[in-house]
Amino acid sequence: MKRLEMQVSGGCQCGAVRYHATAIFDNSHLCHCRMCQKASGNIFAALVAAPDDALTWTRGKPSIWKSSQLVERGFCANCGTPLFFHHLENGRTNLMIGSLDDPHAFAPHANTCTENMVTWFDTITGLENTDATESNGADWAAAIKQSNNQHPDHDTSSWAVRGRVLLQDEDVADSADGHR
Repeated sequence: MKRLEMQVSGGCQCGAVRYHATAIFDNSHLCHCRMCQKASGNIFAALVAAPDDALTWTRGKPSIWKSSQLVERGFCANCGTPLFFHHLENGRTNLMIGSLDDPHAFAPHANTCTENMVTWFDTITGLENTDATESNGADWAAAIKQSNNQHPDHDTSSWAVRGRVLLQDEDVADSADGHR
């Protein structure tokens, strides 16, 4: 695995957690293991590793869940964005490619842990492309753009986390009182 000296940054959707790396490995891949499927809420996790000595958290800190004896996974406790997979013994942190400010820069080189690959995975490249969001509902797209709480895809000197985190108990209480 080749170490590439380059600057990358990324973070969660709400902007509460941000990171910066000064190097990345050339190991971008799609992991289909059942743990990555569950951790990402998707059919695979798209990952690329940063050496631990090159990775710093520039805003906030990720919450950590130890998914096994050897692995911890990081996410934003505020918005829930999955951020990384970290093997505790190999000196690198696999960042979720979608959390990078420029995910286009890391095309996957391999599919890994394919024993859990969904049976229809090979068909997704042939799916109909229904065009850009704006083409499929201009009013809806404009409303989302106007009320967007998502952090921009670059570092900011300051950022107020916007949007309300709704806890499950609050949701139940609000529903019972007729508030939503």
